[in-house]
This record gives sequence, structure tokens and C-alpha cells, in this order.
Amino acid sequence: MRAALCAILINLGLSACATQNLSIRSLPPETPAADNATVIENAAALAAAKASATQGNAAQEGDRGAILLTAADAPSMYSYDPWERLNRFTYRFNARFDEAVFLPTADQYRHLPGPIRSGVHNFFANLDEVKTVVNYILQLHPAAGAHSLGRFAINSTIGVGGLLDVAVKFHLKREPTGLSTTLARWGMHPGPYLVIPILGPATLRDGVGLLADYGVSYVIDVAHLYRGHQTWALGTVDALDERANVSFRYYATGSPFEYETVRFLYVHRELIEDAALHATEHPPKHDPTEPAGR
Repeated sequence: MRAALCAILINLGLSACATQNLSIRSLPPETPAADNATVIENAAALAAAKASATQGNAAQEGDRGAILLTAADAPSMYSYDPWERLNRFTYRFNARFDEAVFLPTADQYRHLPGPIRSGVHNFFANLDEVKTVVNYILQLHPAAGAHSLGRFAINSTIGVGGLLDVAVKFHLKREPTGLSTTLARWGMHPGPYLVIPILGPATLRDGVGLLADYGVSYVIDVAHLYRGHQTWALGTVDALDERANVSFRYYATGSPFEYETVRFLYVHRELIEDAALHATEHPPKHDPTEPAGR
């Protein structure tokens, strides 16, 4: 090790002599006072930068709205339910009917071949286009009404009476609506909570909307399907198809507060949809005094 180190030093000396570029560097003079002053200045600059960064992060957190919430800011769990006693009775009836009749029949319906179930579902969806057209007109949305009318015309002809949803191929997607949504667009409140026999959770506005929508179908009476004995069979198959496509199960959680939970979720979902509906109809205007990007 020492021999190798000596050889390296000798080679460096010889190469320096050969090139005649050997130079001796002198160390800078020792200035402890100046060095200490520089160190102090650097430390002060670092402390100031750190303090500035901390204040900037705090300001950013404040801009992001880090505000402490109080109990008054939490959404209310209250739902207007003046007919609670009757609603609870209806809810229990629906649960027993669903368990004994509706759900077993729907499970048997699911064993039918997929094309048959799809055709039945498309058939009833095509019939619903009639009330959809009427409600879009009542909502003063003629373009949307024409959209639904085009779907009905295409599916009723090329789609073999609505068994096939051919309108999707023409980029006409289904956009259903009903009188409940029409009333919401005109400012009607959902009203008290209501559990409809067999159909389940709703509000008073939904109940009125269902009756009115059926009235529209009854008056127009497409292919004479809504008058006569065939109406009962039609309604039964329609309800069975709807139940087969809904995954809800009564008392599946085992919670003793299922009625309150379902009521809260349904009513507040409807209120949120109403707020979004009016926000779409009347978008908020930009305040010119507010800075952009906030």
C-alpha cells in the first residue's frame, strides 16, 4: 500500500516537471470575525425564509376554507312525516309482500333468457316515452320532447314495437322524466314523506305524479293497452320487470332504524335533485368583483 502511494506521488511530480505547470496555491487569510458575521447573516436569512414559508402555507390553508364546523352546520336528520304511523304500517306490509310474493316471483323472472327480459324492459321503456314527451312539453323543453318522440317513433317501427332499442344506434339515448319532475321544475316542494303500497318510498309530489302519468297513458292509450282487462296483466308484468331490476332488500341490514334511514336517504336525495335541477335551470351569475379562479 505504501509503495503504491509513493509511486503515484512520484508520477505526479514527474508529470508536473515535464509540463512545467507546477503551481503552489496559497490558502486564504484567516478572518474569523468576517466569517462569523457571514454565518450569522446566512442563518438569519434561512430563518426569515422559513418563517415566510410557514406564513404562506397558513394563508393557503385559510384560503382552502379550513373552517371549524358546528352542530348547526350539519344537515338535519328530520324528515317531514306527518303520516308516520300509516307509513310504518305500509312499510311493514310492503316488506312482507315483497318477501312472500314479489321477490320470489322476480327471482323466477330472472331465470328467463336475457333477450326476453331485455325485450320486455325495452317494451315498457318505449311506452314511457309517451308521458316523457308530454312532460317535456309541460316543462317548456320542446327539443327534449322531440328527442323522446323520435325515440318512440324509431323503436315502435324499426324496433319491432319497442322490443329493441334501435334509437340508441341513432345516438338518441333515453332521458325519462315524469310529472313529479315537472312539478319540481315549476317550484313545487316534495311535500310529506309517503310510503306507497307495493311501490315503496315516495313523497306526496311523487304520488301525485304517478297518478297523473298514468292518466296521461290512459288518455292517449297507445295500441289500446291501457283500457280493458289487458291493463292488469300489463301493469303486473311492468311491476315485475321493475322489481327484478332493483337490488333493494327489506331489512337486509338488520338495523332497527331501517325505516328512519330509508326515509332520510329518500327525502334528502329528492331535495338534492331539486336543488341541482334549479341550479341547471338558473346557473349562478359570475360576480365581477370576485377575483377569477376562486
